[in-house]
Amino acid sequence: MLDSAQIEEVFRRLSEAMPGRTSNAKGPKGQPDAFRSCVSCMLSAQSLDRNTAAASRALFELARTPEEMIALDDAVIAEAIKPCGLYNNKARNIRKFCTALLEDHGGVVPDTREGLMSLPGIGRKCADIVLSFTFGKDVIAVDTHVHRVCNRIGLTAARSAEKTAEQLEAHSPRWAMADGHFWLIQFGKRVCRSRIPKCGICVVSDLCETGPIGSESE
Repeated sequence: MLDSAQIEEVFRRLSEAMPGRTSNAKGPKGQPDAFRSCVSCMLSAQSLDRNTAAASRALFELARTPEEMIALDDAVIAEAIKPCGLYNNKARNIRKFCTALLEDHGGVVPDTREGLMSLPGIGRKCADIVLSFTFGKDVIAVDTHVHRVCNRIGLTAARSAEKTAEQLEAHSPRWAMADGHFWLIQFGKRVCRSRIPKCGICVVSDLCETGPIGSESE
């Protein structure tokens, strides 16, 4: 794992090379409020983005609030979210989430990580995504791209996305927390790709703990 000065330098270079949070950056799967953002995150587990979008669209045509959602039968929810897979389990989890949200929070989605993670179906990744996109909090949400990039470079040394998130929060410079997620995910998609990373054009190649990986140069 890189030392604190190296970690800060990585973020400085990424901040100069990547666009960061753009004006059209939207919440999870483009949802307009915290409730639908949480539900969309739950639907996204082991699902392609296009399938999650289709499931979210179909579900929110039927219900857009926790009160409306629990009024639906599980079978109706499951049918609507079929495109995203695991629909029976996800339908049950959505009901548990809505019930807890109404009983414990008066139907209002909490704006803290602790509060979000107290709700059924909401883990660290989903909580941080909602905090960042919906509530504008300075947190680095860790998805597949961010987890891969951070552990490949040496920003973290973690086997799970949750541990990666914990290490990023502990070791990242405070100024990088607001846009860090965007820099890392953009870098992971454009340069530090999973199968064929473009190490030849990487702005942090001299700091990377892994080094060149039989990469493309451009």
